[in-house]
Amino acid sequence: MQPRNMSMSGVVDLAAVKAAQEARAKAEQARAEAARQGGAGAVSPADLVIDVDEAGFESDVLQRSAEVPVVIDFWAEWCQPCKQLSPVLERLAVEYNGRFLLAKIDVDANQMLMQQFGVQGIPAVFAVVAGQALPLFQGAAGEEQIRQTLDQLVQVAEQRFGLTGLTVDPDAEPGGAPVREMPAGPYDALLEAAVQALDAGDLGGAVQAYKNVLSDDPGNTEAKLGLAQAELLQRVQDMDPQQVRRNAAEKPADVETQIAAADLDLVGGHVEDAFGRLIETVQRTVGDDRDAVRRRLLELFEVVGSEDPRVIGARRALARALF
Repeated sequence: MQPRNMSMSGVVDLAAVKAAQEARAKAEQARAEAARQGGAGAVSPADLVIDVDEAGFESDVLQRSAEVPVVIDFWAEWCQPCKQLSPVLERLAVEYNGRFLLAKIDVDANQMLMQQFGVQGIPAVFAVVAGQALPLFQGAAGEEQIRQTLDQLVQVAEQRFGLTGLTVDPDAEPGGAPVREMPAGPYDALLEAAVQALDAGDLGGAVQAYKNVLSDDPGNTEAKLGLAQAELLQRVQDMDPQQVRRNAAEKPADVETQIAAADLDLVGGHVEDAFGRLIETVQRTVGDDRDAVRRRLLELFEVVGSEDPRVIGARRALARALF
């Protein structure tokens, strides 16, 4: 289950870095506010299933996804499989008791959303978590498969973004919880400074801002991710891609050249190529050279995210190469 930014781009670029950072910041703020208030405002079970259109997508899906995973059911009145799937999703939304929100989108009335998500046929089910789009499944899947997928979604949302869902009160009136202004967290100013530096192309400033956060809070997830991404972009900004790739092809045993080429692979969206290049280099090297390649590979894992299946597979391959 691999999150992707709503731009649908596979390339690691400044816009994607900023979007991921902002998504995690919103999730962190929502979690902090819920803890400060003793839990988020309760919603009724009826509020767990909502109809969404293009006009309300920003507020009903993207903004809500900062506090709870939003599962999207693309359907149409004429679609017979949809009539089998939708009731199951609606029942599970209530059963999961606020761990996800179900948003139903009529594709006939919302063609733009259908196109944006790349829906080829219905029923199609996606999720949005902290602003990140996740394809779940297409077709009228069985309930056991749906439950497994939802369980994985809930786990990713909680572990990677800190989203623990909504508080559901059976006695609450339908209409949703009141919207609260989120208080600034202790490192919001520094994290915002990093984002502004990225916007301005000041990668050195962004790196330093993230390091300032980590000096006080070494476990800050957003800062660790931001630092890994900013340092990657800083490393490649002055490279000549054609020359680097030519050198890498001509000097397969040159560790620094292969590391530089792997950085370019990742920034260009060629994640598996980057990982494969470094794993092969690990197999060919020993001592300090091998350790340098291993460290860079671990840094690239941080950029992509530990939950990404490509990272999970590459970790296994790295273990085999090392041992």
